[in-house]
Amino acid sequence: MLIIIVSILLLGYILLATSSFTKVNKAAVAMFAGTVGWVLYICYGTDFVMSQHQQDYQEFLHGIVPTSTTVKYFIAQNIFIKYIGRGAEIVLFLLATMNIVEILDNNGCFDFIKAAMRVRKSRNLLWLMTLMTFIISANLDNFTTTTMMLVIMHSIIPNRKQRLIYGSAVILAANAGGALTVIGDPVGLVLWNNGAVTATDFSMSLLVPCLISCVLPILWLQRSLPERVEMQWTALPYRGDDTNLKRWQRLVMLIVGIGGLWFIPTFHNITKLSPCLGAMCVLSVLWIVNEIMNRRLMDVDKMIDRRTPRALQYGIIQMMLLVMGVILAVGVVRETGALDMFAAWCDDNIHNVWIMGIVSGCMSMVVDTFATSIGFISLYPVADVAPTGDYASMFVQNGMYWKVIAYCSAVGGNILLFGCASGLALIKMENARIGWYLRNVGWVAALGGVAGLISLWLIS
Repeated sequence: MLIIIVSILLLGYILLATSSFTKVNKAAVAMFAGTVGWVLYICYGTDFVMSQHQQDYQEFLHGIVPTSTTVKYFIAQNIFIKYIGRGAEIVLFLLATMNIVEILDNNGCFDFIKAAMRVRKSRNLLWLMTLMTFIISANLDNFTTTTMMLVIMHSIIPNRKQRLIYGSAVILAANAGGALTVIGDPVGLVLWNNGAVTATDFSMSLLVPCLISCVLPILWLQRSLPERVEMQWTALPYRGDDTNLKRWQRLVMLIVGIGGLWFIPTFHNITKLSPCLGAMCVLSVLWIVNEIMNRRLMDVDKMIDRRTPRALQYGIIQMMLLVMGVILAVGVVRETGALDMFAAWCDDNIHNVWIMGIVSGCMSMVVDTFATSIGFISLYPVADVAPTGDYASMFVQNGMYWKVIAYCSAVGGNILLFGCASGLALIKMENARIGWYLRNVGWVAALGGVAGLISLWLIS
């Protein structure tokens, strides 16, 4: 049964890697692997529980004669629920940030970004868009930022060839910016929730590598642009309210939304509660501010133009299901003991976190970045304090292993479009071709990623 469960996970990874050819949705694959794996696990639960949780199971029984029913109750209440909780933390965080973005967008708070892009020189626009994407993705999740910036780009640049270049820059900046913070990418959020990293140390360690991995490819991309860019400007869309929020009101809401997200790490450090609770707290405050600002709302039955939120919701819902499915699938394999055996093999035969990081980056090129990184992160628990310089010190809190995996998986997703959710968004919105991206962007992104990894090694 262990072999069957592991095979299901491996099959899931293969389907994730070939989703652009098989057209099978990644979220569906992840959910299938996660749910079927646990059904098979509980069918042979006694063997797995006695090998992995014998002492806990004896305490659970309290002298009761063990039966197949008691084993199932133990698995449901003590093992399975743990992974549901881990997945729910990430899903609730994504749900909260999605709604924060929707409230801000529907009130025109992101119109400041679009207005700032009224430049004629193509290179100036490229760097401006890159900087904005990098900063925003570090505060929101990278997929949300990518979708929002691609929609803005599509509305102001009519030339498709130029949109592909600017869209590629958005992908590079969003993934690099998302990898910079613990709230910018689901991988960082998982590491933060598990206690593997702290917010400040994580960002300070990855600042230079993320900047290098983003700036070097953009320097190459700007050579493909003409002197001036073709742009078109349309009237701002009707948002369903005739209160016509003033500039200062939109600015207040933007500060409440983005500033609240900045406060989440501090909230977590003070309360030690899950970051998802902080995100939901920010959402509730912003929601109240939204109600106050729009207290004279009229004609609520009118059609609201919500192009960005619709695209956002569709992708975010799939990402949430993907996250939950991957965590369940990797979790059930971990409970069989297979990951412990593989970790022991890596310790004996590889014994180098940098090589493992490179492998994770290569896998992220073709497999989903989140699925890849979770697989590597789940190999090891967060270790106790180890002597400086010892290999075990790589796995303590803020150890280099966690940062290497997070960075390599992020830059690996930049090399091929279908390796990350942001790249899939560019494929769907601009009909980008993987071959074109690899010839013009992917190989330069790989060089930038290697340069960033070298910088991370030098400062480690």
